[in-house]
Amino acid sequence: MTTNTLVTLHDVRVLRCAPDGPSLDGESAALDLIGDALGQDAQLVAVPVGRVPDEFFRLRSGVAGAVVQKFVTYRLRLAVVGDISAHVEASDALRDFVYEANQGGHLWFLADAGELEERLIG
Repeated sequence: MTTNTLVTLHDVRVLRCAPDGPSLDGESAALDLIGDALGQDAQLVAVPVGRVPDEFFRLRSGVAGAVVQKFVTYRLRLAVVGDISAHVEASDALRDFVYEANQGGHLWFLADAGELEERLIG
């Protein structure tokens, strides 16, 4: 398993999560990532979509809410990086959630690393 790496993008310390790490499947997994991020003084955690389970995208499961709440509590930003179009097409509620999240500053759903850099510039 590869490790997470800390990079600085446009003066923001970003913890880039390895694609083959543990699933972001609830509060415990969120706290593990938060601990890693805080230990490295990161401001934003970028998680590849491959590490985000399907339950996260089913809003009724409560996984997304629990994970996001932990990040907000610890004042860390979270970016889910990768293609989530199939999930969004399957759920109007998720489409609205993603839209609203991307308007704010705590949670972003981004297509790729380039889009993350663009968001950090602006």
